Amino acid sequence: MDQQTRQALKHDQFVDTTQHGIEWAEKHRRNLIVWGAIVVVLLLVAVLSAVVYSHRSEQADNAFGNAMQIYQAPVAAAGQQVPPGMKTFPSAAERAKAANQLFLQVADQYGMTSSGRLARYFAGLTYIEAGQNASAESTLKQVASSWNSDLASLAKLGLAQLYRQTGRDSQAIDLYNEISAHPTTAVPAGTAQLQLADLYEAENKPELAKKVYATLKDKDKGAAGTIAAQKLNPTPAGAGPGL
Repeated sequence: MDQQTRQALKHDQFVDTTQHGIEWAEKHRRNLIVWGAIVVVLLLVAVLSAVVYSHRSEQADNAFGNAMQIYQAPVAAAGQQVPPGMKTFPSAAERAKAANQLFLQVADQYGMTSSGRLARYFAGLTYIEAGQNASAESTLKQVASSWNSDLASLAKLGLAQLYRQTGRDSQAIDLYNEISAHPTTAVPAGTAQLQLADLYEAENKPELAKKVYATLKDKDKGAAGTIAAQKLNPTPAGAGPGL
């Protein structure tokens, strides 16, 4: 087969393949148009959703920032001089009540954003500070069931503190052990174990506290392990470093 014939055959094959593609496209032209339109619509929806979410996230961030400013405002006694224009509160409880309302607004209005979910957690904390224990417990439980493991662990730590304050030490112990078994970046196992040991000390159970500290000292090479070692071997009052 000479070169001219081979080129002719290649050309014919190319023409046949192209013709086949054209025929298939003509046959399925309507379907292609429909599916093309669907793809375009889906892309437009995705882009619009991203723009809307970004805008709402920005709004949520600003609202959360405003709530945090109130939460971090200073407490000043009546008659105490403060810089002009500075917002103050007469007590931590009053400050918590004011911040709580703002955190709830962010959580309710922007619950699908990261700031909205974080605001729900802070609403639980401010409920505790305001002395509204029932609302604090239900709110923190809601956050503790979140798919966000970091936020859930923070809520569990807050719940454990609430249980301690309300005389439910056994429930606090269960939560500390649960957090220790499933640590997160936000709440490492060592943090929960230190809280557990502190609870045992408050219950006047030093042997249980020492057992926790000893385990933590051996297993945790970070700050928690260092604190545990210091708890096991406290420096005598007034003692300075050796020469």
